[in-house]
Amino acid sequence: MGRLGDTYTNLYGYLDETEQSRIFVSVLNQSGDDQVNRTEKAELIETLQSTLSEAISVVVTQQVGLTVAESSELRARMREAGAGFKVTKNRLTKIALKGTKYEEMADMFSGPTAMGTSPDPVAAAKVLVKFAKENDKLTIVGGSLDGKMLDKAGVEALATMPSLDELRAKLVGLLNAPATKLARVSQAPAMKLARVIQARAEQLQ
Repeated sequence: MGRLGDTYTNLYGYLDETEQSRIFVSVLNQSGDDQVNRTEKAELIETLQSTLSEAISVVVTQQVGLTVAESSELRARMREAGAGFKVTKNRLTKIALKGTKYEEMADMFSGPTAMGTSPDPVAAAKVLVKFAKENDKLTIVGGSLDGKMLDKAGVEALATMPSLDELRAKLVGLLNAPATKLARVSQAPAMKLARVIQARAEQLQ
């Protein structure tokens, strides 16, 4: 049985049958718990990787002292915006980030972190930045827009941009606008439009 087995045998010699059974069951339970933990960790990593693969934007936050009610309100706001929010286990999250376009974000996961994600480029940033302004228990660490790293200022700038729903609403408004207004928009110099888009993009750098 080897040295470990001999040690157990010697110990058992000093114990009655009840104690021997109790120790044996305890060892079996511990082995089972380790297997469950490994399975749970693998499932968590797989879930995180799936979430990241579907996300266009990711925002990392730190939360200290949020109450259950505050956390529930934040999650509800995120769901309403079509975004997700979850408290992260930093070590597992760093493993999940490997091999993804968000791998460079690993250093952001330190301390009591939580992660917001959304398939909309700005939805997660909008909700989290607004909530952080209302509640100082939540702070913005940084994020990523489809693999492009953003610091805190970058996430805040992203939050000022229109969401996909807002853009759709503006498009509908244009389609319903008088022909003269559509003509003015279509005739706007391409360089002018390009400069506006570029200015917005530079805010994220």
